[in-house]
Amino acid sequence: MNLLSLLLPLFLSLNLSSAQLRRNFYAGSFPNVEQIVRNALGQKIQQSSITVPVVLRLYFHDCFVNGCDASVMIESTKYNKAEKDHPDNLSLSGDGFDAIVKAKQALDAVPNCRNKVSCADIITIATRDVVNIVGGPWYDVELGRLDGLSSTAASVEGMLPQPTDDVNKLTSHFAKNGLSLDDMFALSATHTIGLAHCTNVLDRIHGVKKDPSINATYLPQLKDLCPKDVDPRKEIFMDPITPGKFDNVYYQNLQQGRGLFKSDQALFTDPRSKPTVNLWASNGQLYNQAFVN
Repeated sequence: MNLLSLLLPLFLSLNLSSAQLRRNFYAGSFPNVEQIVRNALGQKIQQSSITVPVVLRLYFHDCFVNGCDASVMIESTKYNKAEKDHPDNLSLSGDGFDAIVKAKQALDAVPNCRNKVSCADIITIATRDVVNIVGGPWYDVELGRLDGLSSTAASVEGMLPQPTDDVNKLTSHFAKNGLSLDDMFALSATHTIGLAHCTNVLDRIHGVKKDPSINATYLPQLKDLCPKDVDPRKEIFMDPITPGKFDNVYYQNLQQGRGLFKSDQALFTDPRSKPTVNLWASNGQLYNQAFVN
């Protein structure tokens, strides 16, 4: 499905000068927008629980490439290779895309909403909702985004953090998006509800040189879950203690050497981030506020 056909009417119907993000953006004309999205999302989650982490990941991959404009949803054509077909995005789950499409269809089924709510705003609402549904904090979202009409695979290159990044590289990626060190520490913990392909950790757990930062009990568990000859499609939970629940156990895992990616465990081994990891590991309320910020 080429979603450009969904995005174009919306783009043409909005005044560019009115695209100022604010809370309750649709309150005057479409007051039920957020509830319609949440209802559609709830139905999708009932069909596939994987919807929760993959919607969150979809939003992250969209926002880190030219902003939160839903351009990651545009299909490639014979004339253009789009963002979603860059190697870093090939692992984005179809359930994430489908959740946004279904929410858009639910909104368009309401006559006065048709082609009035951007996919970019829908992903923003949906991300807040999936976090909240699995125990994370509720927060008000600022809306009024326009959907991007340009999407190229080339624009993705070098923009997304990698599983092997250290704190320096992570800091650089987030800084390019106007995000601070604390922002990076807080957003990294979304891995608490994440799934990862085994192929992203094979070198770390089966490498010739042992990684001393991996918990001695966790390592054999990972080797059992992800043997050397594992199916490249296999995914595992990134949080082995409370998978599927949005909480601060991510930081407690790092204290115990149970960060799945090198980029996760680096937050505990690096002295710049270790104090924050320890603080948020001991205080979930402080972490929730940091995430909302």
